[in-house]
Amino acid sequence: MKRKRQALAPKVGVFGIGLAAYWPQFEGLKERLEGYQRYVEGRMRELGAQVISAGLVDTPERARSAGDLLAREGVDMVFCYVGTYATSAQVLPVAQRAKAPMVVLNLQPTPALDYPRTDTKEWLANCSACCVPEIACAFARSGIPFRSVSGLLFEEQGEQGRRAWAEIREWLQAASVVRSLRNARIGFLGHTYPGMLDMYSDFTQHHAQLGVHIEVLEMCDLVDRVRKATEEEVARKKEEVLETFVLADPSADPIAAKIEPDDLEWACRVAVGLDQIADDFALDGLTYYYRGLANEYEQVAAGMIVGLSLLTGQGIPCSGEGDLKNCIAMFIMDRLGVGGSYTEFYAMDFNENFVLMGHDGPGHIAISDQKPILRKLKLYHGKAGYGVSVEFKVKTGPVTILGVTQTMDGRLKMIAAEGESLPGPILEIGNTNSRIRFPLDPAAFIDAWCAHGPTHHCALGVGHQLSVLQKVADLLGLELAIIPGRQGNYPIP
Repeated sequence: MKRKRQALAPKVGVFGIGLAAYWPQFEGLKERLEGYQRYVEGRMRELGAQVISAGLVDTPERARSAGDLLAREGVDMVFCYVGTYATSAQVLPVAQRAKAPMVVLNLQPTPALDYPRTDTKEWLANCSACCVPEIACAFARSGIPFRSVSGLLFEEQGEQGRRAWAEIREWLQAASVVRSLRNARIGFLGHTYPGMLDMYSDFTQHHAQLGVHIEVLEMCDLVDRVRKATEEEVARKKEEVLETFVLADPSADPIAAKIEPDDLEWACRVAVGLDQIADDFALDGLTYYYRGLANEYEQVAAGMIVGLSLLTGQGIPCSGEGDLKNCIAMFIMDRLGVGGSYTEFYAMDFNENFVLMGHDGPGHIAISDQKPILRKLKLYHGKAGYGVSVEFKVKTGPVTILGVTQTMDGRLKMIAAEGESLPGPILEIGNTNSRIRFPLDPAAFIDAWCAHGPTHHCALGVGHQLSVLQKVADLLGLELAIIPGRQGNYPIP
């Protein structure tokens, strides 16, 4: 499946630090440290980052110039590579002027000093740890949150090198997600499902806190494009659908029925219209719901699930029932490359100790455990209309769920948990649904999750992603609640 939207490469600033007084005292030390810094910058480029280098900062004056450069470039975050001892007065001005989240890299080039044979020059080439506490104090007293990554400079040097670069890789992933989000256009089509108070949200606060743009769309925008879909476009879409999905026979559910040619034709026609509206408005995501009343709008709204599932798999996450906050959660997971399927709690299984999770509407078919199924439903429970729906189960193995909610004071808040997708039978009702086991038993888990006032939807992705999600939350300046326990980090504003 060809993706329409990709994650943007992160734009990061890098500056090294050292003390100008050392250079005339120790010949070659500066050049050696600059070589280490070039290695750091090169590895980050290999990992997909746009790197803006501010060079080696060795005086407060150069710090101000470096901060101005990084501010002009609009970097997503700044890495301070500590080559040797430097005063905190050479670091603080960069953070103050760049106004971007800071990560201090305490990466030692050798695993240990050869103590009897190490002179002062060699020690200075390895004393990156020396000034990190001083920098931390300056940042803390200046109200500048930061993180540090400590370890070995080279990955091949062992576990401490691999661990450090795994952390840096996650920071770059997180910066990519944040850059993508701050450049994203999320469509809001129709209105929120009436009465679902958890899903109502403030568009302005999404702009303010996330930097995302919300594009308000009308149903007539979509209906017009569905009407204009050509027979050739519909035929091509039908080929895509038949390659992507399996057409299922009716299940035992009395609301299921056989998919007729007209049903598939209509779903494909609506899918063509959805592709067109996504292209015309340059959408990176879509939140939608429209009830309709026995009219063309109802028919179009009821025929959207297949097309929306295709869009979601192509990097344009689609969240039903007008849940804008959950579209953001799905977007974050998608740009991490781990899916982000539209999900809610279905039921608790106390015999096998799992929570059944899923939803009607679009799913992230890229993380299905097998070819997803199309099933016709004669009615959509709680909604108007009927049509072709998507059914599948997420791949078995480690998974993560991410929710985005809003607090009483209007702040957006992230909630996340890791679990495991289990094999076993699922409901054959035309909905995506999976068996998810969490560290807590089903009742205790849902109680712990609900203690944070979540939206009842979340985004389900593959793999364990809490570490990188914490970094995304840090860069966005949002609180992240982790179930079953809170990790001791604070957001970077």
